[in-house]
Amino acid sequence: MKKILIIYPHFPPSNLAGVHRPRLFAQHLPSFGWEPVILTVHEKFYEETLDYNLEKLLPKDLRIEKVSAFKLTKPRSIGDIGLRAFFQLYKKAKQIIQSEKIDFLLIPIPSFYVALLGRWLHSSTGIKYGIDYIDPWVHHFPGSNRLLSRHWLSMKIAGFLEPVAVKMASLITGVAAGYYEGVLKRNPFLLQKAVTGAMPYGGEVSDHQRFTELNIAPYLFNKKEGKLQLVYAGAMLPKAYGPLEAIFKSIVASPTSFQQVEFIFIGTGSRANDASSFNVKPLAVRYGLWESIVYEYPQRYPYLDIIAHLNAADGIFILGSTEPHYTPSKVYQGVMAEKPILAVLHAASSAKSVIEESGAGKVLAFDGENDVLFVENNFATEFDGYVSFLKDYNAVTVKMHLFQQYSAYNVTASLAKLLNEAIRN
Repeated sequence: MKKILIIYPHFPPSNLAGVHRPRLFAQHLPSFGWEPVILTVHEKFYEETLDYNLEKLLPKDLRIEKVSAFKLTKPRSIGDIGLRAFFQLYKKAKQIIQSEKIDFLLIPIPSFYVALLGRWLHSSTGIKYGIDYIDPWVHHFPGSNRLLSRHWLSMKIAGFLEPVAVKMASLITGVAAGYYEGVLKRNPFLLQKAVTGAMPYGGEVSDHQRFTELNIAPYLFNKKEGKLQLVYAGAMLPKAYGPLEAIFKSIVASPTSFQQVEFIFIGTGSRANDASSFNVKPLAVRYGLWESIVYEYPQRYPYLDIIAHLNAADGIFILGSTEPHYTPSKVYQGVMAEKPILAVLHAASSAKSVIEESGAGKVLAFDGENDVLFVENNFATEFDGYVSFLKDYNAVTVKMHLFQQYSAYNVTASLAKLLNEAIRN
């Protein structure tokens, strides 16, 4: 077995979405000849609410090393746990690398600052390293063009630090190719030096089985007679608000089509632990849809609780953004819950073809920022088609083989292949 050290500051019982990337890699890497060692920060230094059920999903023999971090200060000057634990992670990683035969170092990001550990540890130990982009690091988002603003400063710092971090990388991967293509353009030497590849978030069937064993019941909503309840679960993408507003305008323009539907948004808030950090509610209030058609539970809920609510829903609502990077991971979660999908996605999203070809649901596709009006004009018609689709929907007929490439097992197989190539180069 080759041995890989994975540094990720959050790990179960953290309930942040990113923990599932290293969790599922660690679960399946041994099947492909790689023994994982997880290096993380002790949960007593986390800010988010802990989810101890997540620990029940971990392999019993998984080795997890934990370090301390500097405590949060008041006022909160440094919150990023990657910064607060940066030197502790470096010290422990160096000790492990020097005392054991570690074949590769993998660093999923964010936390973005932890990517710098790869370069530093390579310099001090010679270890080959890779960076896995769960999110883009250098990325324009709302507010980043406002001179001297916090978002502007973050983007400038990212632009300065990223070339330092990737300089000696042997592997660059991401949830989708679009997450790291900009890295390759900004650092063209990587095209000759580093192995690259895209691996979407993987879905894990055993998680859904575990939820059943734990008897977790939904609690955010009750089934209402005659109501079609569609659940959107997960964060709101920065560039998804345009399509969302277009959807709300379409609902207002065609009220009879939506009399019996509820759109329920879960975990969409701007702050993980804040039940009042609404992102969807302000738009819903503006269009008179709040708590009649649209509901939002903004804080982040435990992972298996989310699965319970997906299973309690009548269907899964999926909203992409004006960028084509959306991947089919949420689609796969919906399919594993055996629920029909209603999706509004960029036409170039890989999720679009998977949904349509598999028979898992209906998709309204649009071509980006200049095509949001198309969503407004056509969502009601698409929704009517979805209602008709529901009458004949049978989860048994969904072509599950089209989703196999998105299983956590097969996603990890892709990672293992890239790792083997990186250590050969």
